[in-house]
Amino acid sequence: MPERQPPASPPAPRPLSFLSFDFGARRVGVACGNTLLRSASPLKTVAALGDARFEAIGRLVREWQPDALVVGVPFHPDGAPHDNTQRARRFARQLQGRFRLPVHEVDERYTTTEALAAGAADADAAAAALILDQFLRGLPNGEQEHDPRQDERDDDAGTRR
Repeated sequence: MPERQPPASPPAPRPLSFLSFDFGARRVGVACGNTLLRSASPLKTVAALGDARFEAIGRLVREWQPDALVVGVPFHPDGAPHDNTQRARRFARQLQGRFRLPVHEVDERYTTTEALAAGAADADAAAAALILDQFLRGLPNGEQEHDPRQDERDDDAGTRR
């Protein structure tokens, strides 16, 4: 009689990686992180405007190959939007349109102030890391099994949101 083999366990879920952005009119801080470590690290600040800004970001997207992007969106202390709220949301839409990756928005009140208070050498990149840390903390424990690109496919089909 053949010996019974235990059922094969499913493969471990693939960790998801992210690039996050602290948007500013003149500079954009960038950080990277993933669901395996559930932490973020500052990368750099992009100090370019217009197409040059998106070319620099495109190089980072190609290098890091993230599963999704995260953009900090600022609000007034009472939660009301202001001019930079709309600018950051526009930036998030531009990222999604140019790179065809899911983009998550995160309330980023005081991240630059927090980064400066911590003595960050590159406050904008450190703020982007704080934004991504906040996003990663908000994910459910099983989120690394979820592919955020599926949301985009579902949105296109009109079946989810």
